[in-house]
Amino acid sequence: MNRLREFIFVVSIGFVMILSGCDLIRMKKEEQVTTPSRKAVARVNDKYLYQDELVGFVDQNSTAEDSAARVTAYINSWIRKQLLIEEAMKRININEAEVERKVLDYRYSLIGYEYQNFYIQQHLNDSISEKDIDDYYKGHFDNFILKQNIVRGTYIKVPKTAPRTAKVKDMIFSKKEKDQNELKSYCLSFSVAYHLSDSAWIAFDKLVVNSPMAEIPNKIQFLKTNPFYETSDLDFLYFLKIDDYKISDNVSPLEFVKEDIRNILLNKRKVELARTLEDEVYENAVKQKNFEIFNR
Repeated sequence: MNRLREFIFVVSIGFVMILSGCDLIRMKKEEQVTTPSRKAVARVNDKYLYQDELVGFVDQNSTAEDSAARVTAYINSWIRKQLLIEEAMKRININEAEVERKVLDYRYSLIGYEYQNFYIQQHLNDSISEKDIDDYYKGHFDNFILKQNIVRGTYIKVPKTAPRTAKVKDMIFSKKEKDQNELKSYCLSFSVAYHLSDSAWIAFDKLVVNSPMAEIPNKIQFLKTNPFYETSDLDFLYFLKIDDYKISDNVSPLEFVKEDIRNILLNKRKVELARTLEDEVYENAVKQKNFEIFNR
């Protein structure tokens, strides 16, 4: 994971450096001579930005106004960069050969990154078994310590003006399929916010946001002592039924982190594929004697 993050970070920085580096390279005098066949759209002293350099810059699906605004923003940005580069050249000593070498290195990184993505898409098996997830979870309990209280249950927020509010509690506690369907239909029709009981875990703070329960000072004690809770404010009624809960600083239930584990395992496979690609390319080059290192 760290290696993948480092690679993406380098690529991101590299992209910025390429753009800046390309602006710097344009400072060469032999590249700044205006060509009659090219239409200039901006100039900073003897450096020009040409219309053909803007080709493909604007999304074809953009409106005329959006396209014009984006082009104008780019031209203004280009002018500012050129002015800053000229000022830098006056004030400090810039090693252009070193800049060009770095730009080339970052270009190779970007191309390599694109090829790695292509290779990964062609070879990645994105099927993660339940056993793989369970094995990773059991082997990395320390990575899944809860940082928040989580619950499974039912939460409903309805206006005081809603009909049949006296029946809401009965519908919440009923085990009958008819009543459960009626509760869902009621929530769809009248509630401002709701979360119906299922197997999914949800952060308690997220569940009760914008309710008086969000202001409860000791939420752990609240969860331990309130399997059902009703309250209200000026405009709304709130119903909360807790089926299960887990307190922060304990190990998270597998169901709560299952998708995170799936992504972790997929990323590990991607890193392994990227390493495999590098090894394959290198080993093939060795066999075919495509490179050599000279004595210095």
